[in-house]
Order: sequence, then C-alpha cells, then structure tokens
Amino acid sequence: MYEFNRGRLLGAVAAAGLGVALAQAASAETLRLAHFVSPTHVVTGSVVEPLAQGVSEATGGELTIQVFPGGELGAGPAEQYVRALQGVADITWGLQGYTSSQFSRTMIAEMPGAVPEGMTAYDFLWNGYEDHLAQEFPGTRPLAIWGSEPNIFIMRDREVRSPADVAGLKIRVSGAISGALVEAMGATPVQMPAGEAYNALQTGLIDGIVTGASAVADFKLNEVANTYSIGAPLGLITFYLVMNEARYQGLSEEFRAAIDANSGRSLSQSGEEGWNARADDTIEMLRADGSKTVIDLTDEEIAAFAEVLEPLTAQLVAAIPGGEEALAAMRGE
Repeated sequence: MYEFNRGRLLGAVAAAGLGVALAQAASAETLRLAHFVSPTHVVTGSVVEPLAQGVSEATGGELTIQVFPGGELGAGPAEQYVRALQGVADITWGLQGYTSSQFSRTMIAEMPGAVPEGMTAYDFLWNGYEDHLAQEFPGTRPLAIWGSEPNIFIMRDREVRSPADVAGLKIRVSGAISGALVEAMGATPVQMPAGEAYNALQTGLIDGIVTGASAVADFKLNEVANTYSIGAPLGLITFYLVMNEARYQGLSEEFRAAIDANSGRSLSQSGEEGWNARADDTIEMLRADGSKTVIDLTDEEIAAFAEVLEPLTAQLVAAIPGGEEALAAMRGE
C-alpha cells in the first residue's frame, strides 16, 4: 500500500510540474518588431534595444521582442505603418513624412520654429498627443514619437550659403514639410526613402539632400557628398514606433504594464537623444575629414534663410484643420 501511494504521489507531483511548465510556456510571448534599415542604424541602440531589454527584464524574459531589420517583413519604408496596422508586424518604426497626409498635425513639429527653443521635440509631440494627434494613429498605439536633430544641407560639389544657392537644384526630402521649404527656395523637392539617396546623389539624379546629419553616418552619404551647410532653419524630421492596438490589448496585464513602463516619453527621449548624439559625432567626423567642406552659416546668412522659410510655418499650420489649436497645445500654451 505504501509503495502504491508513493507512486501516485510522485505521479501527481510530476503532472503538476508538467502543468506549471506548460502554463509558463503558454504565457511566454514574442512580439515582432520590423524596420527597414541596417541593424547598425541609430534606431537600434536608441529605441529598439532599450524597449526590448526593458520589457524582457520587467517580465523575467517571458515577453520578448524579435527584431526584423532591413525590410525582412516587407520592403518599402512607406508601408511601415500599414504593416503594424495589418499585423504583418506587431511593432514598426517609420517616418511620418513618408505618408505625410496622414500625419498633418504631428508633422507641425517638422516646421521651422514650431518647437520652442529649450523644448524637446518629443515633449512637444506628447504634449498634444491625447487631444490633437491620437486620431492620426488609428489602430495602433505609439510607443514612441520623437524628432531628429536639425536638418542640414548635404550636397555634392555645391556650396550652399544662401537660398539663391539652392534655386534650380533637385533636393531630396523626406516629406511634405521639407518639400515645401525646398520649393520656397526655388528648388525642386524629390521625395524618396533615405536608403535611395546615396545612389541618387552619386548618379546626379539629385544635387543634394535636406536631412539630419545622423543620416550621413547611417547611410554612408559621406562617400558621395562633400559639402555640408549647417545652421539654416530647415526644421527637423519626426519618427514613430507604433504597436498594433489589438495585439497590445490581447496581452496580459503584466505584459501591457511592462510595455507601458518602457515606452512613451522615456523611450522617445532615448530616441531623440540618440539621434542628436549620432549627429554630433558625425559632424565631428566631417570636420576632421580634409576632403569635406563643412560650412557654418553666419548669423547674417541664417537670417536670409529665415526670412524665406520661417513665414511658411504660420501658413502651413493655418492650412491644417485644427492646426493652430494643436500647435498651441504642443507648445504648452
């Protein structure tokens, strides 16, 4: 009798252990995060890794994030938002500018002078998110929204010191806002993904690029561009990291709390600081390269650009339904 009961007990213990193991296996989940750039891009260290490490640590490794870089879950940077919306990936990173019409209020942050001096772009954006920007993110939950470092001119064999130096040229832009600025200077904006800019500049399809200095390192533009003008009020670029809302709601309360604790303003801050640090390092690299010309525009030269470009901000904001109210909220007014 003793041996019989002991066997039943051991069997029960084994079954219970197996049940716990199966329950743990069933509770563990993996989220798929997709982007379209190299794993060495600044987005990895400043946004992807902090999120992935944070949620893993908060859940004891039960919630993990698998990263699919370089368009592995689908080519085409402009489709990144749709991939999250349709569940092709659970989380995607992208630029609002690639689908500018969807993010008209969010992209106010890209306009010259929109973000007040002393305020970060991520604070500017989150200040207005609930009341003015949330409607631009249907079916998804932004885990981070932030801005780049200031845009600069990245040129091949052309020095830019005034708006007249840009007139008649073909300039690559990331979206509608930078396109409007380029047009105001008499140039032709050419919108294309950043990954295509290298070949376009090398082959003469474009004469230059308006984007942040971080892109020079991330896309090796220093191999085809040799002149850089810094200081013109060219605005900046906005980014998003979004998660499929249904996928988020389907997670356990613990997993949702882990995502919440490692996203929002804190992750946006990490992204923005990462972009700015990358830009600073890149400009130092360019200054040290004797084959490159780095032009620091004078106060008078900057004022000449401002005279042409800064009035556009008020015009562009006024053309957006609810734009003026959104701008005031984002500024904290």
